[in-house]
Amino acid sequence: MANKASLNVFKNPLAFLSSTPMTGFTRTGHCEVPASDYGNHSVAAEVSEEFLDFTASQGNDLRMAGLKGGCKWCLCASRWKEAVEAAGRDPRGERIVPRVFLNATNARALEKVELEELKRWAVKE
Repeated sequence: MANKASLNVFKNPLAFLSSTPMTGFTRTGHCEVPASDYGNHSVAAEVSEEFLDFTASQGNDLRMAGLKGGCKWCLCASRWKEAVEAAGRDPRGERIVPRVFLNATNARALEKVELEELKRWAVKE
């Protein structure tokens, strides 16, 4: 269960994201962002093979954590934003941008990303 203080981008209780694989900085399946999480792993997303290639090229190979396209994972807000910004110049285009689950995205994501930008990439829940 998510920490009682953990809220999503709509200021509601943070929804569960995934246990296969077990995600979250605290490995609870929730995108909680404790004080010790300097990376702000707040964006609840489904990664694609194209995103995994992109993030590996930036020095963070999430395949080493066992991820493959279709996995749900709590991403660093800044890395997700990098993918959005790179989509216009990367030959893979928008396929590098992970789709977002807003109800499971921690409100702390809003420290790095605008809500409207998250909504643009949201999965229909």
